[in-house]
Amino acid sequence: MGNFGSWLVKVGQSCLLVGQIITHILIYRRFHWRNTVEQMSIVGTESLLITLITASFVGAVFTIQVAREFIHFGAQQAIGGILAIALSRELIPVLTAVIIAGRVGSAFAAEIGTMQVTEQIDALYMLRTNPIDYLATPRAIACILMLPILTIMGFLTGMAGGLFLSDAMYGISSTMFLNSVQDLLKPWDLIAALLKSSFFGLLIAVIGTTWGLTTTGGAKGVGESTTTAVVTALLAIFISNFFLSWAFFQGIGSSLTAS
Repeated sequence: MGNFGSWLVKVGQSCLLVGQIITHILIYRRFHWRNTVEQMSIVGTESLLITLITASFVGAVFTIQVAREFIHFGAQQAIGGILAIALSRELIPVLTAVIIAGRVGSAFAAEIGTMQVTEQIDALYMLRTNPIDYLATPRAIACILMLPILTIMGFLTGMAGGLFLSDAMYGISSTMFLNSVQDLLKPWDLIAALLKSSFFGLLIAVIGTTWGLTTTGGAKGVGESTTTAVVTALLAIFISNFFLSWAFFQGIGSSLTAS
């Protein structure tokens, strides 16, 4: 029960950290540009390859799962559009966020947790440097900006994987595939994907930073904080994805029947 209580306390601290980050950006206008650019490289450039590889295989696997059934029912002309909707609305934003949570969120918690237990955070205060400006805000900005970019690139790669497999294995021409995408995929699907990924990025950055800043107990504490931060970020991604999907798509009608 004590562990659950401390976990709830950290969740509350994460909410407070969001408010502090927003305040420091919009009101005080203070954050470190160099740190922000460095974090953007870590979140974006260094995560690009694994994101694209994952997306390409996700698109190919989804095509395998649905193509045979659609062909059986004579609906092969809809495969490309269904793939585009599935990738843009759910698969790519969520899977990209999961990759970043595992790769980057854990690094945030471990790095800042190590700084905390070795008293480097206290040294920042002595140097009159606010950890919010120096550590939290650059990571939040980097995740908020880079996850949508990774999501769009992952979406295009996933579609390419599906297109290649549809043509190579099922004889569905690229023209039929792309016409289906044009007919069924709506601009709002991509906009929603970008909004989702930005929100997921904020969650990953804030949770990783909070768990790092509240680390205690030396090396063992760093390991525990890192593990708990990743698990909490994944939980937050899946729960928030439900509510975002409900808000974005519930009650707007079917893409299959939209004009």
